[in-house]
Parts: sequence; C-alpha cells; structure tokens
Amino acid sequence: MIKKHPNHWNSLGSDTRYFILTGGRGSGKSFEVGRFASLLSFESGHKILFTRQTMTSAHLSIIPEFQEKIDLMELNKFFQVSKSEIKNIQSNSEIIFRGIKTSSGDQTANLKSLQGVTTWILDEAEELTDETTFDKINLSIRQKGKQNRVILILNPATKEHWIYKRFFEDKGVQEGFNGIKDDVTYIHTTYLDNIDNLDISFINEVERIKETNPNKYKHQILGGWLNKAEGVIFNNWKLGQFVDTGLTNYGQDFGFSVDPTTLVHCSIDKTNRIIYAKELLYKSGLTTSQIIEYNKQLAGLRSLIVADSAEPRLIYEIQQKGLNIKGIDKPKIVDRIALMQDYTLIIDNDSTNLIKEINNYVWHDKKSETPIDNYNHLLDALGYAVWNLIGEIKKTYSTSIRV
Repeated sequence: MIKKHPNHWNSLGSDTRYFILTGGRGSGKSFEVGRFASLLSFESGHKILFTRQTMTSAHLSIIPEFQEKIDLMELNKFFQVSKSEIKNIQSNSEIIFRGIKTSSGDQTANLKSLQGVTTWILDEAEELTDETTFDKINLSIRQKGKQNRVILILNPATKEHWIYKRFFEDKGVQEGFNGIKDDVTYIHTTYLDNIDNLDISFINEVERIKETNPNKYKHQILGGWLNKAEGVIFNNWKLGQFVDTGLTNYGQDFGFSVDPTTLVHCSIDKTNRIIYAKELLYKSGLTTSQIIEYNKQLAGLRSLIVADSAEPRLIYEIQQKGLNIKGIDKPKIVDRIALMQDYTLIIDNDSTNLIKEINNYVWHDKKSETPIDNYNHLLDALGYAVWNLIGEIKKTYSTSIRV
C-alpha cells in the first residue's frame, strides 16, 4: 500500500471550489489526486473530467495509471474500464478522460458536450497557457446540488504564467503555501513528503542535482516558480540607466487584435558593444490616430522610427502626419537575434514589459533556430532599431547564433 502524507492531502476534502496543487518531481501530487478521484466516484451523481493539454490513446497512458491506484486500494470489483472512461458500477459516477487540444495540437477539442461535470482535474496545468480556454471549461463546472471542484496539478513554470498571476500574485499568496485563501485550497508538496514511496536511486539522483545544480533543484525538484523561463535566448542583459550615445533611433511593432503596439528607444555604443533600450509604449487596441499621437509625444517629429514593414499602409498614414518613420528591410529573425547577442543589452529599469519579454523569450525549436511567436512585441521593435543602426543586410549571423 502506498503511504499517504497525512498533513496535506486531507485538504482535498475541503469545501473550496479551486485546488491548486504544486510541487516538484516525485512529490506524489498526481497520484494522490487520482486516488481522491477514484474514492469520490463512490458518491453518486458525480462526473469527473480529467484533462491534459493533449491526450492521445488514454487507454494506453493515463487510464492504466488510474487502474494502478484502484488496484492498490483493492477496489477493482467496483469499476468498469473502457478506452475513454472509468465507471463506478456501485454509484454510476464516472471519470472521463479528454485532451483540451486535438491530437494535432493546433485546435481546441470539442468539450461542449460534457454536461453534468462536477469535478474538473487539469493535469500538467502549466501547459495550458491560454487563460480563456480555462475560463470556458471552468464556467461549465456548475452542477447544482454537488460540490463543484476545479483541481489544477502543476509543476510551476515562470511567474509570467496566468496561473501564478491569478492564484498567487493577485491573491497575495506566497509560493509554497499550504492552506486556504478565499475559495482556493493550496497544496504544495515535494519529494520529501513522499520519500517513503520513492526508490533510492531517484533519491540519490535528486541529491546529486542538489549539489551540482541548485537552480534546477529549486525549480524541478522543489517546485519553485521561475522568474524567467529556462533556455532564454538573451542572457547578455542587465538593468541600468538609458544612455543616449548619439547613435540612436526608435523601433516600433504594430499590434493586431489583443497584441500591443510597442515603441522602444534604442541607443548603441559600438566601441564598448553596448545596446541601451528603453520601453516607451506597450498598449493594445490603439487606432492609427492614437499611434500617431503617442509617436509624436514619445519620439517627436524628427527622430527616426523604424517600424514593421508588414504594414506599409499604416506607415504611409503616419508619414503623412509629419513623422519620420520607415519600414525595416527585414533580415531573418535569427540574424537580428545573433546581432543582439553580440552586444551587452542594458535595459532601462522602468521597462517592465521589455524585462518580462526578455525573461520569457525562448526557442520554439533550437535545431531550426525558430523562436516562439510570443513575448516578442518589444523585442521585435528593438530588433528593428538595432538592425537599422548596425545591421548588415547581406551578412548572415546565423552560424554564430548561441542556443
């Protein structure tokens, strides 16, 4: 029988709507939630939805994990198992398994038909980066006459993740907290809470990581939230005061839909190989006239603004209002990145959104040198400004790019 840590897991029985389960590798959180769901199914009238971001062949992956828990509790005779659900034949409650995204990963699966769900378990919740999708499913958990539960199981990601902002930062809850705040139960566990169930080889490996890589130990093993993402593209930066070297201009990226329009002041010290950057504008939903007014106020009429060339009509309209703006003759993204990696970046202390971007701008695919299409609105604007000042269109930097 698996030993259960007595101090934390009993909180799964509290009467809150939300349960946030954080922790590192080997902490037992997924196991305990599976056991809880199996026992909850003995209460009639429950439909328990278990999801991951993507889930293919549940009968070959996650369902056997649930069956293991049922076997350990010696409750096999009460459950009927199929390829996509586990039904408690005593109560008729069921546990159903779905992926939020389709198997291709590029479309949201159809979950609208899932009526009567009383408990939603979101495993590997850090992989759900779209808060809107969470809200849609969350608001469908509204079965009358039963306690409705939303259980998030995650290995903490960066502090830019919506889960951290919504359930920790906005509520004033510190990471690692165990207890209840408002309508949320927080459970944080580590391998130390589950050590009686772990193989000695795993424990030895954890101790090795603790000695050789303290940052990895804090994040992956103890489940600490990161200030920045792992594998960030730019490590060559620090905070400092913006300096106008005389070799200066402005970079601009235009926003669409919910994306922000940005403006960055850029100044370069070629001798000491320093790029100074200061965030000036980061706003969504701006009209053309509003962009023009912001540019006038922040850059003036004479200073050169180097903008995204994908919007020639917009650039022309801004030019007609007397501003000195032009579209960038775009190099490859990797060329811009490599050029900026060859300098020290000094980011102005008040550039909050630029700091967030540079802390979370990572490779989507290192082999193909493709960065993620996110956390790049200010960085793209900065890249346009830098390339216009010191870039060489015909020269490729991709061979020296640091990944």
